[in-house]
Amino acid sequence: MSEHKFKYIFVTGAPGSKWSSVARTMWYSPEVDRSDDKNEYSDGNVRHQGAYWGPGMEYGDDFTTMHLSSKEDLEKEFDIPFSGKGVRIIKSHDFAYHLEFIRKTWPECPIVMCLRGVDACLGWWVKAGGFDITYPNYSNYKDYKMMAIAIANQNKGIYDFLDVKPSYYTPSSYNLSNMLGIQFSKVEQDFSKDDIDVYLNWS
Repeated sequence: MSEHKFKYIFVTGAPGSKWSSVARTMWYSPEVDRSDDKNEYSDGNVRHQGAYWGPGMEYGDDFTTMHLSSKEDLEKEFDIPFSGKGVRIIKSHDFAYHLEFIRKTWPECPIVMCLRGVDACLGWWVKAGGFDITYPNYSNYKDYKMMAIAIANQNKGIYDFLDVKPSYYTPSSYNLSNMLGIQFSKVEQDFSKDDIDVYLNWS
């Protein structure tokens, strides 16, 4: 599948955390499997490329309780949209609630976590299209009040994990690629200037 010792890169962040832009910097690496690049996984927004997983989505609809599923069943769900070779980027907001489970189940795989304040996240998410975008599907969040609560809860899930699992702060896409050991995609992003706190956890 991959020449790397890991098959997946798990990426999470609340809506509006600009996590998709962070994932995009890795997604364009020649060492990443981009066979999930399909029209139905994009609303024409260059920030959203490739498949997403989670409630209301085509894949991972039951990820709110993913800790009750087997590793084998979860990997089948991860692999559905792919047909190529290379490292596979798996993106889900709901991973923020299951970081300890992911770390324990896939100790060899890196986890990339993206953080911004609740107001910054909500404001950016609305500016990016909010409930009007067609992909990813955010209908599961119901309304703006519930979205704000979900953003706060997902941020808390990441902060709680960082409190107990030492992780690396990564200020740029170049730094992140180096830490992951994957070829730089030449899609550059200065995370610190874009007001994104990006952390990498890797056993």
